[in-house]
Amino acid sequence: MSEKDPFKVEQDGHIAWLTLNRPDNRNIMGFAFFEELTKHFERFDEDSSVRGVVIKAEGKSFTAGLDLVEFGSLLRGGTGADVREELRKTILKYQEGMNAIERCRKPVLAAVHSHCIGGGVDLLCACDIRIAAKDAVFSIRETRMGMIADLGTLQRLPHIIGHGWFRELALTGRDFTAQEALQMGFITRICEDQRGLYEEAKGIASQIAACPPLAVQGAKDVIFYSRDQGVYAGLHYAAQKNAAALPSEDLMEAMNAFMEKRTPVFKGK
Repeated sequence: MSEKDPFKVEQDGHIAWLTLNRPDNRNIMGFAFFEELTKHFERFDEDSSVRGVVIKAEGKSFTAGLDLVEFGSLLRGGTGADVREELRKTILKYQEGMNAIERCRKPVLAAVHSHCIGGGVDLLCACDIRIAAKDAVFSIRETRMGMIADLGTLQRLPHIIGHGWFRELALTGRDFTAQEALQMGFITRICEDQRGLYEEAKGIASQIAACPPLAVQGAKDVIFYSRDQGVYAGLHYAAQKNAAALPSEDLMEAMNAFMEKRTPVFKGK
C-alpha cells in the first residue's frame, strides 16, 4: 500500500477486505481514490488466492462521496473547449475505477454503515451484493448539487431496483434509509451495528469462497453478459461456458465429496 493509497487491504483466507481508510474526511473520493481503486481490483482479479472481496469503511461515514475540492479544481480554468475535454477525460478515468469493481471476476460485497452519498452509491451499484447497518443513509446527491451522476448509478441501479424506485431517487436526490433500501432490493440484509455488519459480511463471503471458484466466477460473468445482451444471448453464452469448462477437477471433487459424505476441497481447476 502506497502512502497516498486511501485504502487498507487485509486478507483473511480467501476473502480480501478493502477498507476505505480516510476517516478524518469521511472517506471522500479524490483522484487517488479512483486510481488506487482500479489497481486494487485488477490485483484481486488476478490473485487466485482471492475468491471474494468485501468493501467496508473506517470512521463515522462509509463515504461522503466525491471530493468536491479536488473536483472543483478542474473547473477553475474556465469553460473553454480544452477545459471541457479535460473534464470529460477525468470523468472517464473515474468511471474506470467503478468499472474495475464490476469487471473483477471475484464477487464483491459492500458492507455499509452511516452515510453513503453520491459516488458511494455509484460504488455500491458496481458491487454484487450490498448489506448495511441500520444507521445507513444513501443518496444520489448529484441531482441536488446541479450535476448528473456519471459514475454508473444511472446505468446500473435500474437493473438492481427497477425503474420505479430508481427514477424517484435519481430525480429527487433525496436521502433514503437502510429500511427503504432493503424494501426496494438495493441491499439484501440490515444489521444492528457495525460489528454485526462485518460478521454478516464475513459469513456471506465465506459461503461464496467455499464454492468452486470457477463456477462462481463463471456465474458472475454470465449474469452481466445476460444483463447487457439479453435473455437468449445469455442462455447461449451460459451453454458455451459450461461446455468449455466441464468436466472440471472441482466438479469431480464436489461429486466425490458428496458420495463420500465429506467437505469438498476446491482448487479452482
